[in-house]
Amino acid sequence: MAEPLPDLIEEIVTESMGDDPATLLATLAGQDEVYIASLLESLPVEKRLAVWEGIPRDRKLDVLVEMRSDPREILIDNTPHDEWASIFADIDAEDLLELLDSLPKRLVDMAYESLDSKERKYFREATQFPDNQIGHWVNHEQLVLPSNAKVREGLRLLRRDIPQHCDSIFLVNRSGQFSALVKISHLFNAQDHVSLFDLSEESVTTIQGADDTMNASLLVQRSGLASLPVVDENKKLLGRLDVTSASELVNEFYERQVMASAGMDEDEDLFSPVAKSAKNRALWLGINLLTAFLASWFIGLFEGTLQQVVALAVLMPVVASMGGIAGSQTLTLIVRGLALGQVTPANLRALMVKELKVGGVNGVIWALVIGVVAYFWFTDAILGLVICLAILFNIVAAALAGVFVPVILDKLKIDPALSGSVILTTVTDIVGFVAFLGLGTLFLL
Repeated sequence: MAEPLPDLIEEIVTESMGDDPATLLATLAGQDEVYIASLLESLPVEKRLAVWEGIPRDRKLDVLVEMRSDPREILIDNTPHDEWASIFADIDAEDLLELLDSLPKRLVDMAYESLDSKERKYFREATQFPDNQIGHWVNHEQLVLPSNAKVREGLRLLRRDIPQHCDSIFLVNRSGQFSALVKISHLFNAQDHVSLFDLSEESVTTIQGADDTMNASLLVQRSGLASLPVVDENKKLLGRLDVTSASELVNEFYERQVMASAGMDEDEDLFSPVAKSAKNRALWLGINLLTAFLASWFIGLFEGTLQQVVALAVLMPVVASMGGIAGSQTLTLIVRGLALGQVTPANLRALMVKELKVGGVNGVIWALVIGVVAYFWFTDAILGLVICLAILFNIVAAALAGVFVPVILDKLKIDPALSGSVILTTVTDIVGFVAFLGLGTLFLL
């Protein structure tokens, strides 16, 4: 049974196992590549390199494939050149595609030379598509027969090794174009002379090689099949996308969305150099600073009001916070809908109306609560009314911004997960402050 990863990390970092490399390597010998990759990513660089050095060369390639880009680049840079020939001994096109962005050109060339002619062909075909299109990630391990094949030929094919997550046989014509899909289960009760085409599914979704990876992955997950065929613009069969690969691509997409919401890269190393991490994060800190100054400038317009009514300054963070939270809830919902293709111009109006109603209900409830609290806190009914109206207005405005900010960014081809939260926070802060201080100026002075 695998030792829990946190326990092993502690043993290595505290050197209770770090001084005994033989014991450590024996522990790792029984673990899969995903476990080892997670361990390496979790270790400080010095410890990571020490563990990496002891991993057998015939396992290093599989471990690198399972790692994120940033941490594996450190290992690649510190691996002696004379080791790469043995590391690349069993590399295939899929592995090279996964490592392509991490390897320097000299190693890409070396890895390419290690491929056999068939894998080189697969690699060349895949690199015709960018990595955000599914043609870049097709699986070439598949069961394929001519369109005129019979059941007996299908059963003969099944006596060979069946690829993982393969529950169907793809039928192609003489030009290699996809014709039909036959579930393997249909063969066992059929007569040998029956045409496979007669047993094929009536309607099968095919994936275009140029399709977005996320959309294609969701098609596979919803298909009820273990894999779907991937074709080019001429319907020629390129390969397939199986459910495991689809799930990995979906997971990577959502991890990227989560990290992007904080202005960070999903491949960032836990122990990347301080200068690199600081540089990566500085941009969004600077953008946030500019938006903070913008909000402060609007506050400065009401300096006279704040000097005379100090209670407004005390309550300002409440207004901004309520608007920010309400807006971020709507923003998250819309970003997810855009990613899944569920938000379109056809349903945008209905979605906006629904979010306005939600904002109105929550706005009324929490405006009354905060208004009552402000009244008892400062014994000022007018102040309670001012913050009550400001909260209601800001929450409704936040709902509108939560819908339109990501939609507009998406139209402009800007990732709404990356910049939506910064823009939304600015909008809700400014609207909240102007509403609160403007009403305060009107009613309290």
